[in-house]
Amino acid sequence: MNYLSVENITKSFGEHPVLKDISFGINKDQKIAFIAKNGTGKTTLLNIIAGKESLDSGQVVSRKGLNIVYLEQKETLNPNFTIDEAVFNSDNPMLKVVEKYEHALLNMEDVDAYQDAFDAMEQHNAWDFDTQYKQILSKLKFNDHTLKINTLSGGQKKRLSLAIALINKPDLLILDEPTNHLDLEMIEWLESYFKKEKITLFMVTHDRYFLERVCNEIMELDEGNIYKYKGNYSYYLEKKEERLAIERVTLGKAKSLFKKELDWMRRQPKARTTKSKSRIEDFYNIKERASQRRNDHVMQLEINMERMGSKILELHNISKSFDDLVILDKFEYVFKRGERIGIIGKNGTGKSTFLNMITNEMEVDSGKVIIGETIKFGYYRQSGIVVKEGQKVIEVIKEFGEYIPLKSGQKLSASNLLERFMFDRKKQYDFVEKLSGGELKRLFLCTVLIQNPNFLILDEPTNDLDIVTLNVLENFLLDFPGNLLVVSHDRYFMDKIVDHLFVFRGDGVVEDFPGNYSDYRIYEDSKPKEEKTKEEKEIIVKQTPKGIHSREENRAFKKLEKDITRLSKKKKDIEEKFSNSEIPINDIEAISKELEQIIVELEAKEERWLELSMLLE
Repeated sequence: MNYLSVENITKSFGEHPVLKDISFGINKDQKIAFIAKNGTGKTTLLNIIAGKESLDSGQVVSRKGLNIVYLEQKETLNPNFTIDEAVFNSDNPMLKVVEKYEHALLNMEDVDAYQDAFDAMEQHNAWDFDTQYKQILSKLKFNDHTLKINTLSGGQKKRLSLAIALINKPDLLILDEPTNHLDLEMIEWLESYFKKEKITLFMVTHDRYFLERVCNEIMELDEGNIYKYKGNYSYYLEKKEERLAIERVTLGKAKSLFKKELDWMRRQPKARTTKSKSRIEDFYNIKERASQRRNDHVMQLEINMERMGSKILELHNISKSFDDLVILDKFEYVFKRGERIGIIGKNGTGKSTFLNMITNEMEVDSGKVIIGETIKFGYYRQSGIVVKEGQKVIEVIKEFGEYIPLKSGQKLSASNLLERFMFDRKKQYDFVEKLSGGELKRLFLCTVLIQNPNFLILDEPTNDLDIVTLNVLENFLLDFPGNLLVVSHDRYFMDKIVDHLFVFRGDGVVEDFPGNYSDYRIYEDSKPKEEKTKEEKEIIVKQTPKGIHSREENRAFKKLEKDITRLSKKKKDIEEKFSNSEIPINDIEAISKELEQIIVELEAKEERWLELSMLLE
């Protein structure tokens, strides 16, 4: 079933064409990843599909009544809302039913309102939806739903936007870099969720393990053409290489034929026959094919790193905490030459703080950080660089250096370095404000490298980088002879470049694990299953009473609890009226009968509640 069709769309910004005559379709249950280089219009395309960006030509046609939810890179939440208000700020009719019920639970004295809300939950069969929305919020670490949006961090806001997108159960979910700002535990939960849910996805992501495990189709925009690969990331790599091999052969044949036809053209007299004119037209077609060039910019970084002495970096009993939050507790480590260490852990466990401490940008509470005299850090921060208004790309990098030495003894100019990072000469003289998010990250990498460091520190370097740039960066890091310390949630990236891990467990606990991320996952999965966390237990207790095995029994148990609360309150109110002589004499008999009925009904419901509770294991 076709959900949406993109038909010959074209979009330009000024004289710069971003998309030209792009066409494809999205069908029910497809999980499509859209791959393209930075600056080629990935986010623009998502905005167009979601109706947030206008078109120059073409059209986007969607199925009538299709529910599309778009999770953008930048969150758009109302800062004055609470988490619950942000979740319920939706046209989703099921959410409206759940919102009414949740409100009634907080105002149990209004018996009629509660009964109406409960009946609506029954009518719409909304109990599962109620449970799922709470589970999603819990999995994404939102247990206090009364928190205001303006008190949340940037990462928390991104997670909440993701939670809201999932809760709304869209027909088509559009995602722009969904794994950015999520820690590894949440990324793996999201993978599992998408794998088991019947949901149609169209996403832009650089997370190659995510592509491998979630997507069933890869769509690539390359040199202005759309290529489709019906498989995961491994299949895409295999088939793309086959396509490029065929293109190389075809291009070689075209060049050979072009040379042959060129000789023929030179030998022709000025007066040509009709048959010759046809051959001349063929010649120009061949010339066009032969002159095609791929613009891959395969990099060969051969930077001559500054010499390193015997002392690299030593951490002696360093401790750091913020009030009750312990980051490090007497941590010790002596770095050896050429070590490649990855840092993983949940958000908020202090990974970035650790990097700031070892570079002396933040003081430790106790202990010593000793940096070798020959060590020159190159620090790539999440925050990026601050550029002056009106600066051009080439001007930014020249502020950090004019050239870097190469192993051959030659020098690589700032302009040549930018070219290696896919900034052509024209792009180098663009204003920085015109760059995409991924292009800004590439520029920041150049400013770090041109300083010729021998100890690279990278804090989430893969965010917003396209897959082509990731491969370039990985190849550079594999050849880099100095020390490397990297924080990243990109598992594919970590597997490729690190030798062992610092695992930040929280509460000041840091484990040194000998291996890469996949080794670590195998080790963790081989351990006995640990009990659920306290938070998970509390949610389960609230949502599913222990021993209640069927969905029907679960609903019945919940209904009994609410009915018992309602009847008990009504019984108490009548008894108080009797004791205070507030009931008119003429109404005593009728109200007495009502009280008797309430007591009979209450006892029956309490007996049934007891029966269900006896199912406890």
